[in-house]
Amino acid sequence: MEQTQSSKNLVYQTHKRLKLTQKQFAERLGVAFVSINRWENDKSNPSKMAKRLLKGVLVEMGDRGSDLLEQYFVTD
Repeated sequence: MEQTQSSKNLVYQTHKRLKLTQKQFAERLGVAFVSINRWENDKSNPSKMAKRLLKGVLVEMGDRGSDLLEQYFVTD
């Protein structure tokens, strides 16, 4: 994830596109609800492992997540 992009936008946009609440999205990622809440409120940033989980969700989303994947993750 590029340092210039805010994690809060990525997390928010992803769970909204999936039509999930913060709690449901946390369960899907296997993280605590409070983590999602902190990321969205710029109180903390996702760990490297959480970023990999977020990237995996975007890949699974296909076309619905491709723009976020391009925007927030450097492709090889």
